[in-house]
Amino acid sequence: MPLDVDTRVQLIEAVRRFVSERLRPLEAKVAEDDAIPDDVVEEMRQLGLFGLSIPEEYGGLGLSMEDECGVAVELGRTSPAFRSTFGTNVGIGSQGLVMFGTDEQKAKYLPRIASGELVTSFALTEPEAGSDSAAVQTKARRDGDVYVLDGGKRFITNANKAGLFTVMARTDASKPGAAGVSAFLVPRDLAGLTVGKPEKKMGQQGAHICDVNFEGVRVPAENRLGEEGEGFKVAMQVLDRGRLHIGAVCCGVAERLIADCVAYTAERKQFGQALASFQLIQAMIADSKTESMAAKALVMETARRRDAGENVTLEAAASKLFASEMVGRVADRAVQIFGGAGYVADHGIERFYRDVRIFRIYEGTSQIQQLVVARETMKRGG
Repeated sequence: MPLDVDTRVQLIEAVRRFVSERLRPLEAKVAEDDAIPDDVVEEMRQLGLFGLSIPEEYGGLGLSMEDECGVAVELGRTSPAFRSTFGTNVGIGSQGLVMFGTDEQKAKYLPRIASGELVTSFALTEPEAGSDSAAVQTKARRDGDVYVLDGGKRFITNANKAGLFTVMARTDASKPGAAGVSAFLVPRDLAGLTVGKPEKKMGQQGAHICDVNFEGVRVPAENRLGEEGEGFKVAMQVLDRGRLHIGAVCCGVAERLIADCVAYTAERKQFGQALASFQLIQAMIADSKTESMAAKALVMETARRRDAGENVTLEAAASKLFASEMVGRVADRAVQIFGGAGYVADHGIERFYRDVRIFRIYEGTSQIQQLVVARETMKRGG
């Protein structure tokens, strides 16, 4: 259920203050150190950010999709690496368990996920299975009361900190594509599971992705998530929610960039007058504002429809597609408005320009979103 108005306002204000007073002053340091300070992570735990989407009965805040998106917009007003610290606990790393887990699985893991004691990761992508997610080759062979996992995953967010992985693996080699894939809850401490070094990335320093490898990892059968062959179903339902969350973050980043542009153009003078007085500058700000408003309206309306129980696969894909493409355009305009100052590191604009590029790739590329939107539109007849 959505929060009542007073509670929602209090939560949004608390997150807004945290972003403004604690996170934004640390943006440059986090980018330089490629790490989030431990005391900041602890404050995130105390605020309940690791448990935004975890049901209250398991110690989380149990936010509706609409309220979660409202919080995500606020979190987007600072470097995306901060949100990534707990993003997998809120989204793809926990929601399969929330949606498909048994009572025993939920009781065992969700309280620790909600508190931030346990960091989670979602392990779907492989060297040969990215956008073609049904091409998973990691194998899970049944051996009595365990499954034996062999294979490798790539670009797994928070893998270096995760204590629990939701892993997609092929349980039936005779069934090609999605039908033979199952989902498993795999604790990090199982023998044969290894995590590679964090990759060097274009942006979002402080947020880490790593390879995860499985060599004869014996996973208890009770850790299977859902039935055999339901792995793709788990993945897609998790991604529907995750795409809305990412769309909301994109809106927040866009609003931050627009505010920075407005402040800069009011102070910066050229030809004896403030940049803000030039109509071509105003046009870039107007385009950015209009697109960000449209994206936010789409994201929030889709979130409300999801909360109402509607199937929003099309709308979630459209939200992520439009919002992620939108923030890329806004970031590009921000560099143009700042000019040379936007290209150097002092103002942080070039950092955001790099940071937002990944939004068009992870949790489904823009091209995958287009395919989903087209497919669902044709199913509905228009």
